[in-house]
Amino acid sequence: MNEKDKLIYDAKAKVLKALAHPTRLWMAEQLSDGERCVCEFADAVDADFSTISKHLAVLKQAGIVEDDKRGKQVYYRLKVPCVLKFMSCVEAVIESQVKTQAVLIE
Repeated sequence: MNEKDKLIYDAKAKVLKALAHPTRLWMAEQLSDGERCVCEFADAVDADFSTISKHLAVLKQAGIVEDDKRGKQVYYRLKVPCVLKFMSCVEAVIESQVKTQAVLIE
């Protein structure tokens, strides 16, 4: 692997790592329906603003979300909405594993 390839794979891994946390993945999926305010996430997850802000900062650093400050509120939206398209493939892998385990149990 050359240096350019390494940089590309590092960038891909950064995106996947950002989505690898259940709360961040849920937040990204919520944003697929449109922008959300930090306060909406705090209420839904039952977490304080600082925790939600840290999760959103990770997603922002990975290039997954962007923000827009309006007065005292900060709204987030997916920067590139297609980022979640691979989730149907992930779900297919999970279904395959469940089917395989069910066959082994029988």
